[in-house]
Amino acid sequence: MPFAVYMIGFLVFMAGVVWAAVVVGVPQLYITFGVLALIVIGALVAFGRSRNRHHHDRRRHQNY
Repeated sequence: MPFAVYMIGFLVFMAGVVWAAVVVGVPQLYITFGVLALIVIGALVAFGRSRNRHHHDRRRHQNY
């Protein structure tokens, strides 16, 4: 799946978490740091899952 699809889904998830934190009364500073950490984690997971898993090393498959 494309990177953008994972990020859109993750941003929707994160928006729900932030909304719940605001409703519960979590301080804004904690929410800000939590959002920054979630963005980094989400980007790393989305990038890792969207990579082409069928990449072959051409040097290994060369005919001599």
